[in-house]
Amino acid sequence: MQKLIPTKRNPQAPSAVIMIRPHHFYANPQTEGDNAFQRLASEPMKTADLTGGGNLSKQAYEQVTNAAKILTAHGIQVHIFEDETQDKPDSVFPNNWFSTHSGGHIAIYPMFAENRRKERRSDIIDMLKQKYRVQDVLDYSGLEHDGLYLEGTGAMVLDHIERVAYAVQSNRTNPLALERFCSHFNYEPMLFDAADEHGTAVYHTNVLMCIGTDFVMLGSDMVSDETRRNEIITRFEASGREVITLTPEQIAEFCGNALELQSAQQRLLAMSQRAYDALTSAQRDRLEKSVALVPLDVSAIETAGGSIRCMLAGIHLAARSI
Repeated sequence: MQKLIPTKRNPQAPSAVIMIRPHHFYANPQTEGDNAFQRLASEPMKTADLTGGGNLSKQAYEQVTNAAKILTAHGIQVHIFEDETQDKPDSVFPNNWFSTHSGGHIAIYPMFAENRRKERRSDIIDMLKQKYRVQDVLDYSGLEHDGLYLEGTGAMVLDHIERVAYAVQSNRTNPLALERFCSHFNYEPMLFDAADEHGTAVYHTNVLMCIGTDFVMLGSDMVSDETRRNEIITRFEASGREVITLTPEQIAEFCGNALELQSAQQRLLAMSQRAYDALTSAQRDRLEKSVALVPLDVSAIETAGGSIRCMLAGIHLAARSI
């Protein structure tokens, strides 16, 4: 099937990402309480796995390595950083502590779990300043002292074209922090509640929806208020996007946790192999009208409650020429 070939920079789909390769990966005990997606491996973890020293950790290391190679082969610039520490189990998910924005802006976010606050790294910010045009860095991490949290593009799914920040209210997404971000970065906040069939609140918005250039994948049935649900769908349709509805079962398989990227030749949709397998053939056909689907095996990492979109911190900055 013929793919759309971009002719200019796309504000929605970055062409470069940052990934963190963990050397001691394990499911974070501090995030298990409000992350219904987080689970242990299919077989009981050994003690070594709980400290990042077992087979699960090795699998995570290899899966990040392979995912970076595949994305690079598809024309995406991947900046990979190593994490050799043992006290940052979720460092593989960098999109929660910082984001980048056109015009040369970087935001640094307040994190809910105390051990996740250690993930913020000055070397990553320094690299961005060196290789990309950075005008300013807005640091919201001080809001942690007031109990106000906003975990980056996990807490928010940003429509960079229409300038709307979609956000599920949770422990990880405080309305006041959201308003502050939106005021500074010129987004309209769209806050709403969402829960699974058991009534468990969705912890991060980016497991519920994926906004592409021409499409949106959305677990609309999980949006609690019908009026708000219809408003969200209407906004997406008014922007000219096709809304692809995901079932709660597909959301549980991380189908909403995908990220549109752009190479020099075409747009891509990075998603996990698990998510790809859970899509129907009709849904894949609809997506392939505008993107090439790139399934990636991140099954070990998904045991921590996040998938490929959480692993990719998109770079929306202009690259320096030298």
